[in-house]
Amino acid sequence: MQAYLIDFVNLLLRWLHVIAAIAWIGESIYFVMLDNSLRKPKADEDREKGVFGEMWSVHGGGFYHNQKYATAPAKLPNDLHWSFWKAYTTWLSGFALFVILYMVNPGFYLVNPNSDWQWAANLTGWQANLLALAFLLGGWLVYNELCKRISPNMDRDGLLSVAVAVMMVIVAYLSTQMFTGRAAFLLTGAVMATAMSANVFFWIIPGQRRMVKAMKAGDAPNPLDGKRGKQRSVHNTYFTLPVVLLMVSNHYSFIYSHELAWVVMVLFIFAGALIRQFFVLMHAGKTQPAYPAFGVGLILLAFWVAAPSASSPGGTDGVERPDQAQISALIEQHCVQCHARNPEHAGFSAPPAGFALDSWDEILGHKAQIQQVVASRYMPLGNMTNMSDEERDIIAAWEE
Repeated sequence: MQAYLIDFVNLLLRWLHVIAAIAWIGESIYFVMLDNSLRKPKADEDREKGVFGEMWSVHGGGFYHNQKYATAPAKLPNDLHWSFWKAYTTWLSGFALFVILYMVNPGFYLVNPNSDWQWAANLTGWQANLLALAFLLGGWLVYNELCKRISPNMDRDGLLSVAVAVMMVIVAYLSTQMFTGRAAFLLTGAVMATAMSANVFFWIIPGQRRMVKAMKAGDAPNPLDGKRGKQRSVHNTYFTLPVVLLMVSNHYSFIYSHELAWVVMVLFIFAGALIRQFFVLMHAGKTQPAYPAFGVGLILLAFWVAAPSASSPGGTDGVERPDQAQISALIEQHCVQCHARNPEHAGFSAPPAGFALDSWDEILGHKAQIQQVVASRYMPLGNMTNMSDEERDIIAAWEE
């Protein structure tokens, strides 16, 4: 019953997380589009009122006229639309998912027994959990300090962008050394997502509140609040596509199980940022096809890097074709304790990913998936059953 309850909570949290993320990202992309699509107001009356820019649009059978004020309008309404709960809900639900999916079974999902760093390979479960939390917190602290020290007045944002890009390369490399590949991709995305939510919580919303308070009091708002909020919002929009990719990567073991997984991760992060840049510029009336072309080039490079090599586990040279008894014995030894209709592992109420391997017909039905996850080293999770390379080669040579 406990395992079933965890699965059900997982379902509801995942649903909430996706809904909140769609709402937050959609609204963020909309406002970036709106800000970049503004044109100088044509009416003298609007310019006199302090309208900085305007945009006309049509949607859903109606016409919309958006206006942006550079200073406070004559009367600031009390029912201002604020955008923050979507960001907070996305982060909180995502963190809750991480707790019940990864931190409840850190020996399976976090500890990397194949790490080149011996101390990381020998982490206990609670140590891996603490390290994961420190990784998230440390990522935000470093990113925030880069922003504060390199471009505190938003006058060196270009240099700051380079520094943040270098930081993400380092984060990608460290995560793949400290944690399993699947967790590494997730945690790298979580570092970026944490920075996004923290930007809203610590900088964007407080700055906007100070601006509104000053305007209502008839005072001139601090221009740095607006500039800083814009800086952090811009960072958030470039983080968006990479974060989405990293969050769905856990379904594709060939990406995160490669020995150069951190390189693949970096290529996808930069590709997402470049593709996002194309749309940002497009909304400003500038079409730069070089950005998506270069982004697609990085994706193709990631495909080439992640492709299985001749030296990858699962080679069939010199391996005799195994019979049914050999395959069944390996499945029984390394898979069935989890992938069964009634899993022995206490963390599962049903076979993970719906793979039940209790019978030969079921094993045959999942032959391609079994060979893929075994060759990529994704399974067994954390290699808890100590599957050898020779056994992986036998699975690869299975042709029945």
